[in-house]
Amino acid sequence: MQNNQSSSHQESPFKGKTGVRRLINAFGYSMDGFKAAYQHEDAFRQEVWLSLVLIPLAFYLEAEALHRILMVGSVLLVMIVELLNSAVEAVVDRVSIERHALAKRAKDIGSAAVLLALINLCVIWGLILFG
Repeated sequence: MQNNQSSSHQESPFKGKTGVRRLINAFGYSMDGFKAAYQHEDAFRQEVWLSLVLIPLAFYLEAEALHRILMVGSVLLVMIVELLNSAVEAVVDRVSIERHALAKRAKDIGSAAVLLALINLCVIWGLILFG
């Protein structure tokens, strides 16, 4: 019988906090993630600046509440996908910086997800503003 604590099935030693302490820690880790993405990822930095223009613009423009929700949501979706893409790229680079077909595939798929989120943003904003 295998031990449940085998190295391939071990939980992270950083897990284990519960309740309010877990929420406080999670918030801190999230802030660290935002800082790291802003410092190390040019695309995320550009998207932050774009969001600082587009989100207030969504509230400035005369639009229905649902349209505003879609406009702001599409901006936030780009940032979410970019964060996930950056995380995938960091893990791939951590595993190995050597060229490998699977590493390229993972990075290309992440990039494709960001592109789709940006297309989604353009379609939503275009339809609302010009449709």
